[in-house]
Amino acid sequence: MEKEIPNQLATLGHPQRLAIFRLLMRRYPDELPAGEIAQVLDVKASTLSAYLNALMGAGLVAQNRVGTSLRYAIDMKSVQGMFGHILNDCCRGRPDLCIPVSSAETEKAMTDTDQKYNVLFICTGNSARSIFAETILREIAGDRFNAYSAGTRPTSELNPFAVDLLRHKGHDITPLRSKNIQEFAGEGAPRLDFVFTVCDRAANEECPAWTGQPISAHWSTQDPVKADGTDAEKSLAFQRAYGALLNRIRAFTALPITSLDRISLQAAVDDIARTGEGETA
Repeated sequence: MEKEIPNQLATLGHPQRLAIFRLLMRRYPDELPAGEIAQVLDVKASTLSAYLNALMGAGLVAQNRVGTSLRYAIDMKSVQGMFGHILNDCCRGRPDLCIPVSSAETEKAMTDTDQKYNVLFICTGNSARSIFAETILREIAGDRFNAYSAGTRPTSELNPFAVDLLRHKGHDITPLRSKNIQEFAGEGAPRLDFVFTVCDRAANEECPAWTGQPISAHWSTQDPVKADGTDAEKSLAFQRAYGALLNRIRAFTALPITSLDRISLQAAVDDIARTGEGETA
């Protein structure tokens, strides 16, 4: 480890290699094809290949073959080893020196059984998937969670198929409106405890540095807005997205939040990303 750390830090010292690392950290535990990485970061394929080889050589990124496609993801065990070594070596094993105060405050807040947790769901347009998640959480556990949603686009509108589905299922759609994430980044915004991206494009984008470092995860959900075909086929796509998010939020609300430490809670919400794909409700 003593020999690996300087190489890992030197590898991350390059701006574009660091950008790849940050993207894969945001999308963890997803495995991304090189084409998607290149498109998101606007990097030529040949250049990206060299950067990925350097990151793999440093043990920061792992490669996996899925059929004929190569996928890339963070080598989390190696990365955790790097961060752990820095904490123990540079910070003398003292989290009070190296871990921001806001993290400690968040850890303390999670053990408060009387508080309501603030949860933000993000997608690109805040027109369908994120409003599904907001509405479902408010309905299932509104006594324990304040549910919010927002989009990364400057402006958007609620999708009529999404609104009709929620109305048909008996949800209260009165609180819903399309919002931009800047509403949750400025002064007076609620302090967030959990932030979940529910579409790949939103997860690929740089979001604000949330005050208090909330627990975050990426719950990739197929975009029903892109569905083609008849109205019945489009409706089925919205039903599937709703069903996937319903199952994930049921799993989330079942977590014993106050009894889990931050690392265990983060692992639990990451695992939920694999729950409920493609199901209807």
